[in-house]
Amino acid sequence: MPAMRHIRHDELEATLARAKAGVGASELHGSVTGLVCGGSGTGTDGMLELLGLDTGGEASRRQLASQVQALYGECRVALDDVELGFQPMLPDAALPVPERSDALVAWCRGFLGGFGLAVGGRDREWSDDGEEILRDLGTIAASELACGDGEEDEQSLMEVSEYVRVGVLLLHAEVHGRSRPEAGGRDAARGSVH
Repeated sequence: MPAMRHIRHDELEATLARAKAGVGASELHGSVTGLVCGGSGTGTDGMLELLGLDTGGEASRRQLASQVQALYGECRVALDDVELGFQPMLPDAALPVPERSDALVAWCRGFLGGFGLAVGGRDREWSDDGEEILRDLGTIAASELACGDGEEDEQSLMEVSEYVRVGVLLLHAEVHGRSRPEAGGRDAARGSVH
């Protein structure tokens, strides 16, 4: 079986710009992750419409649909990974911290939108941890993370990113009735979010 090709942030960003989709790569990855995490049975057909993505023409639409389909598959594999290898799609680490912070905020906004679409009107009681994670993701999504390019800001961004990553894995486990991943990253990052 051939290895899965992973879509890079810059590659998806270029496709979205060509398609004039009005959303960035991190936010779209967050949306698709939210759909998968929330247990959406949508699959990939109609996902562009579900996510409200307008495109600039048939060629761009086909290319974007293909990448969204690949993203959906990547997200499913990553969230099910027993090695907990899931990572939010963010810009390259060589880019300035403020740019990556903005992308993390957009990723959380996308995640909450996709997750909300997936869980929809289902009556759902969340665990205390689940409630807290959703609340914290909402706080991040509604913020402007004030930071510069210093080492301390880099460390804070890494901690918040790890909190988001582990929080999403915990939500995925809760929604899908699986054992929970280790919460070390979530606990370590808690101070950076609050």
